[in-house]
Amino acid sequence: MDPSPLARRLTSNLASYLNSEKRLIKRRLKAEKARKKDGRPHVVDYFHQVEDGYSHLASQVLEQLAQRYDIELRCHIVRGPEGKNAPDAALLLKLSQYDSALIADEYGLNFPRGSNPPSLEAVSQANALLAKAPQAELPTLVATVGDALWSGDAAALATLVDQHGCASPEGIEARLNVATALRAKLKHYSGAMFHYEGEWYWGVDRLHYLEARLAELGADRQSDQPYITQCPQVSVEGVDNASDLTLEFFPSLRSPYTSIVFDETVELAHKAGIKLVTRPVLPMVMRGVPATREKGMYIFSDTAREARRRGVAYGKMYDPIGKPVRRCYSLYPWAESQGKGNALLSSFLKHAFALGINTNNNRGLKRVVESAGLSWSEAKTHLGETEWEALLETNRLSMYEGGLWGVPSYRLIDAQGQTHLEIWGQDRLWLVAREIRRLHSAS
Repeated sequence: MDPSPLARRLTSNLASYLNSEKRLIKRRLKAEKARKKDGRPHVVDYFHQVEDGYSHLASQVLEQLAQRYDIELRCHIVRGPEGKNAPDAALLLKLSQYDSALIADEYGLNFPRGSNPPSLEAVSQANALLAKAPQAELPTLVATVGDALWSGDAAALATLVDQHGCASPEGIEARLNVATALRAKLKHYSGAMFHYEGEWYWGVDRLHYLEARLAELGADRQSDQPYITQCPQVSVEGVDNASDLTLEFFPSLRSPYTSIVFDETVELAHKAGIKLVTRPVLPMVMRGVPATREKGMYIFSDTAREARRRGVAYGKMYDPIGKPVRRCYSLYPWAESQGKGNALLSSFLKHAFALGINTNNNRGLKRVVESAGLSWSEAKTHLGETEWEALLETNRLSMYEGGLWGVPSYRLIDAQGQTHLEIWGQDRLWLVAREIRRLHSAS
C-alpha cells in the first residue's frame, strides 16, 4: 500500500533534514563537546562477523588504524544481520566473498580468489577462538584467524586453538549476544562496521570517512601521510572505443544510491565507447523485500556523504515509492522508443532525490518529462500503460541469475557473450571501469 500524501511528505522532509550537511556538522560538534566534557578518549567500536568477507578485509587494517590514530579501538564479534535486515543472507555472504576477492588488491589487502566458503565447523572454531581472546589481542588476532579461515587452512586454525584456547559454547553465545546487542543499541545490523560517536562506517570502503573525521579532530598521528584506505577513482583513461563490450546496468527509481551514480554510469559508458544497456527494475521494497528503519536511515545517510564526496546534488528528497515509480515506468517504453529512456530515468531520480519535487502528481511528473526533453502532451497518452511490467520482471530475473538482488548492479559482457563481471553497488563503478580497462588492453 502506498503511503498517504501526508505521510509521504513528512517522511521525505524528515529524511532531508536528518541527512543535511548542516545537521551533520551540528551533530558532530555536539558529540565532540560531550566527549571532551566526559573526558572520554576517541572510542572506535568495530563489529566483526567471521564468515563475512568484508569483515576479513576490514580486520587487516585494524592494527594499523589503532597505531596511527589516537583512539581506543574496541573489537566485537557479532552475528550477521538477521530478520528483515537480511532477507537474502546467504546471497549476501556469497557476494561478500566474491566481491572481497575482487577489491582486495586495490586496497593493498589479501583475500583468496576462488576458495570455498568456510565450513560451519571452521566458522564455529573461529568464533570460539575470538570469544576467548582478551580485548587487547583482538585487533591483531581477528586478521590472523581470518587468514586461516578464508584460506581453508585447518592446520593453521588448529595451531591457533592450541596457542590461544577456545571459549565454551556458552562463552561464545554470551560474547556474541553482548556484542550483537550493542550493535543493535547503536542502531546497526551488519558486520564489518566501524562506529564512532553516532556515525557508522562500512568496512574498508568507508573507512576513509572515519579517517578524515579523526584527522579533523586532531587524532591523526601521521597527518602528513595518505589515509590507510584511499577511495578508488573511477577511470577509463586510455579507453575510447570499447564497442566490443556491453555494460548492463540495473537501476531503480527509488534507490538513493542509484540516484547519485546514474548519470556517472551513462557518462562512463559514453567515454569508453561501450554499449550501455539500461535494465531498470522495481525498487526492492516494491518487490516485497522488507526494509527496516535502521537500514533505511543508514542508506540515506551513507548516500548523502557519498554524494558530497562526488559533488553530486542529493538530499532534498520527496520519496517516490509506489505510485510515482509506477507512473514513470509506464512511460519508460515510450521514452525508450524516442531515444530518451535514460534521460527520463535520470530526470526522475534528480527531481525525486535532489530537487524535492513531488512526482506523485501530474505537475511534478510533467517537470520530469519535460526536463528529459520529452513532450508532456504525448506522455499523458502513455500514462498507465502496462508494457513496462513484463520488461522489469525480465530484468529482475536476469539480475538474480547473476547472484545480484540490489541496485544499482552491473554486468560486463564481451563480444562473445561471456560475462566478466557481475557486481552490486554504486561504489563498485570504479571496479567496472578497471575491468573495462583490463579487457580493452587485452584486446
